[in-house]
Amino acid sequence: MNYLAARGPKLQNFVTISLIQLACRITKFGWFDDDRFREIFKEATDFLALASQDHYLIGLKILNFLVMEMNQANSAMPLTLHRKIATSFKDQFLLQIFQISLTSLHQLKSEVPDELRRVPISLALRCLSFDFVGSPVDESSEEFGTVQLPASWRPLLQDPSTVQIFFDYYKVNDTSISKEALESLVRLASVRRSLFVEDPARSQFLSHLMSGTREILQTGQGLADHGNYHEFCRLLGRFKVNYQLSELLNVEFYGEWLGLVAEFTTKSLLSWQWASNSVYYLLSLWSRLVTSVPYLKGDTPSLLDETVPKITEGFITSRINSVQASFADNSPDPDNPLENAESLQDQLESLPYLCRFKYESCSLFIINIMEPLLQAYTARSRLPASGDAAELSVIEGQIAWMVHIIAAILKIRQTVGCSQDSQELFDAELAARVLQLINITDTGVHAQRYQEISKQRLDRAILIFVQNFRRSYVGDQAMHASKLYARLSELLGLTDHLVLLNVIVGKIATNLKCYAECEDVIDHTLSLFLELASGYMTGKLLLKLESTKFIIANHSRENFPFLEEYRCVRSRTNFYYILGCLVFMEDGPVKFRSFMEPLLQVAVKLEASADAAFRTDVVKYAFTGLMRDLRGIAMATNSRRTYGLLFDWLYPSRMPLLLRAISLLTDEPEVTTPLLKFMSEFVLNKAQRLTFDSSSPNGILLFREISKLIVAYGSRILLLPNGTNIYRSKYKGIWISLTVLSRALCGNYVNFGVFELYGDRALADALDISLKMTLSIPLSDILTFKKVSSYLCHLWNLVTIVFPMLCLLAI
Repeated sequence: MNYLAARGPKLQNFVTISLIQLACRITKFGWFDDDRFREIFKEATDFLALASQDHYLIGLKILNFLVMEMNQANSAMPLTLHRKIATSFKDQFLLQIFQISLTSLHQLKSEVPDELRRVPISLALRCLSFDFVGSPVDESSEEFGTVQLPASWRPLLQDPSTVQIFFDYYKVNDTSISKEALESLVRLASVRRSLFVEDPARSQFLSHLMSGTREILQTGQGLADHGNYHEFCRLLGRFKVNYQLSELLNVEFYGEWLGLVAEFTTKSLLSWQWASNSVYYLLSLWSRLVTSVPYLKGDTPSLLDETVPKITEGFITSRINSVQASFADNSPDPDNPLENAESLQDQLESLPYLCRFKYESCSLFIINIMEPLLQAYTARSRLPASGDAAELSVIEGQIAWMVHIIAAILKIRQTVGCSQDSQELFDAELAARVLQLINITDTGVHAQRYQEISKQRLDRAILIFVQNFRRSYVGDQAMHASKLYARLSELLGLTDHLVLLNVIVGKIATNLKCYAECEDVIDHTLSLFLELASGYMTGKLLLKLESTKFIIANHSRENFPFLEEYRCVRSRTNFYYILGCLVFMEDGPVKFRSFMEPLLQVAVKLEASADAAFRTDVVKYAFTGLMRDLRGIAMATNSRRTYGLLFDWLYPSRMPLLLRAISLLTDEPEVTTPLLKFMSEFVLNKAQRLTFDSSSPNGILLFREISKLIVAYGSRILLLPNGTNIYRSKYKGIWISLTVLSRALCGNYVNFGVFELYGDRALADALDISLKMTLSIPLSDILTFKKVSSYLCHLWNLVTIVFPMLCLLAI
């Protein structure tokens, strides 16, 4: 400190900062060791008392970095100790430091260098951003987005000049200062309600915030800067988080403020390219306002009836208009909301509440936009050629947006503004347009456009709609909606759940047939199919549909080309998991054998192949596909009965094929990994599905097959040289094989004493080769690859602690 006082003004800035950081770090580590370490606060204030501006700036920087150091956890310090030090620092010095920052802000309002202004505003922001309760503020969450200021700060916040000084600094031309001023205001607007004991004090504080934002809205000063614009939107979004609508209404100029916010929101929607990430906060403000209307008491009008419909219509119109500019090139764009699920969810999260606030007029507005688009899309399907492909892509993009909007509305059921029966009728009107669209998308010219990005975006939107609609009106948890189905029957002839499910499954089957090369659409389609198959009621209904019966009976590559596509190879497991769930819902080994017939044909062909043929791509792909398919079916076996069906199909006739493949293709991880993962699933005794009769030797026979596979793999993998990607070529297979063994050991379906009794070395050989594989991995690699270390430790912990006698059997 003495060195900084003597030489600090002449040092380079980076040297000064490094010295300050070092002093603050030492202070934190010695905080409880000696009280002299806490004198840094007094020493910093001594810098402020000096006449030199340079010393004043150094004093503020010391406080700035001290607050940052105390608030930031350090890997070299236990978290509990960090929290104790932070709490002690907060109780003793943080309020005084915040007062110093405010005093400095008031003193430096006159003509001073921007650098001298920038430091105190940064210091104030760090104080307000301090972790007061031991849980960092998550600014994106309402639940944890409250700043828990101590009660001792109350007089400072009740002083009107505290809020006003930040609005004054916002007017400074330096954008970094104005942005940090707005960030500080965001935190002040997030202060816990209980800090203000009396309602008048809270109302006065709210009035100051609204007055300052009203002035910014009137002048538009600083909002041309994107950082300021974003923070200002966040500030507006915080008003309804901490304050009730009734409190906003009590502010004298509420009507003027609301009108200015509505105008600002409308302009923001028109500038969608520039403000796309900021509009979320504005829409969340409006959605919270409308959801508070039913709880509003008194006769004071909220003025939301006039403003909210305009904002809703403005949002929908802006999304439609954005298509022409951003989607006409029909190329993948990661910034496109239709390509980015997270961004799309953020934009549509608040929309359902706004739409349902005045649902009748809003639904009519949506229908008036949707109808011409459907007519144009239908007309295009009847043309002999697609015509202007760019124009058709724009139409598909616009329809995709409308489908996403309708899907978002149907996801939320809310009865604000009209009765439940009325809402069901409006839901039916909107849903009918999308269900009508399903019948168009795969006809005529559109059936030739599955390679087009815009067509894929549209089909993903339809799938999201179906998911949301199903959760509300179809299935186990769906609400009874007689009005909706009555209206759908009038419009489309869809009388009940079963007819509607037939349309949905038909779309699923079409997607699986036609999107052979689009992994994203395939995965999304399978996700919807899994939702339907997983429900007890919907699963039973699916089995009654002819379209479902067709899929179960014809799950070959000829009917579903995506099974042949390498990029969709991971989807095969999910596909057969879903089919397995459906097949196992019905008792009957005859139906199971019929379902397994295509897989049996593949297995027979592989068994007839010569050893040399196993090296060809055709045979390798067929085998890995079979393993992925069987793994999906194994995942679907959740009972002793269903597992027994698969076990009898696989053992003993198919097991030699697995042993042969792992022996011939040990150096092909794209083959061994699916095989080992299948075995890992097959030997897992989840839900006690591997429960054989007391007189049955199946558990022992299964373990012997496991031992053969592990020994065959391990004895060969140890002889292979290390490749460039050693994890893929060796370690991944090793940790999966160790997983297979550990699951077999703890499955509780094998009496391991039998092996020693009859001189069978299946157990000893499996443990021996597992130990050799473990010892072949250097300690550095074990520590580097987390999965390797995790599964390795799990196996040997199991062997040495749970089964100590196994170690003796292996010797």
